[in-house]
Amino acid sequence: FGKYTAYLSTKMNSSLKAHLSLFAAQVIYALNYSIAKDLMPTYIKPLGLVMLRISGALVLFWALSFFSKKESLEKGDLKKMMLLALFGVAVNQAFFIYGLSLTKPINSAIIMVSNPIAVMLFTIIVFKERLTALKLTGLGFGVIGAVTLLLFKAQGSFAIGSETAAGDLMTLVNSLSWAVFVVMAKPYMQKYQTVTVMKWIFLFGFIYICPFGMPDLLSVDWSSLSSKTLFAMAFVVVATTFLAYLLNTYALKALSSSVVSMYIYLQPFLATIIAIWLGKDELTPLKVVSGILIISGVYLAGRKPKESL
Repeated sequence: FGKYTAYLSTKMNSSLKAHLSLFAAQVIYALNYSIAKDLMPTYIKPLGLVMLRISGALVLFWALSFFSKKESLEKGDLKKMMLLALFGVAVNQAFFIYGLSLTKPINSAIIMVSNPIAVMLFTIIVFKERLTALKLTGLGFGVIGAVTLLLFKAQGSFAIGSETAAGDLMTLVNSLSWAVFVVMAKPYMQKYQTVTVMKWIFLFGFIYICPFGMPDLLSVDWSSLSSKTLFAMAFVVVATTFLAYLLNTYALKALSSSVVSMYIYLQPFLATIIAIWLGKDELTPLKVVSGILIISGVYLAGRKPKESL
């Protein structure tokens, strides 16, 4: 009985830490909408911002690795890191930033609702993960809550047409690439330390993006930037990239890829809460109901049947 209690306690602690990590990551993403929304293209071009994010996070992950337990990758896993970097860093960030510059923010936000759906399908195909009624119900609640909240905020501005088609398609590619990354990365997050995986992924991501993003990064007139703009750039590098990737991938150690991806539905809800707190939005019954649906969806998707020993 003592061993069983200790086992459950360890499982609960690791699961709770993972959920808290994911929640913290979504808070960062929600804050990012208010802090970094005006950086492009006024102060830095899209690929320049991608280059700044990847190079900054690369330095931080390698610096952190010097204070972590020394760990070497097994033979063959380095090639897997190259593939993970392609989907999780290069394609993910470049297509999202470029897609956002070619479409409306509301289009991008609604298209990203597809991410947990894609992750759930990939986990069924790759890992033969069983699709339970709880997960399906949670996914449905999350989709309905997020889309309702986003469409309400759009106030008629959401529209898909020829003028946004390229940006919408790039955002969809970004969503699918992140889904592939979340599913493929899980075995390696369980096999190695989080920092070990991330330092190699960002190194290869830097190599992929450098030829395209470095010219735009070097063209930035740094001397003319205000302290507010520099703070926004620092936030994007340290919080939205380094910390958010660290928190998301850490959570993959204890939670399924489907649950990790479901947390994306909290982003519009938390962004709304922050906007209300800043006096830029107001609370309405529809927003309350949407929030309840989103939180319920995440909770249901994360529930597991009791394990037997």
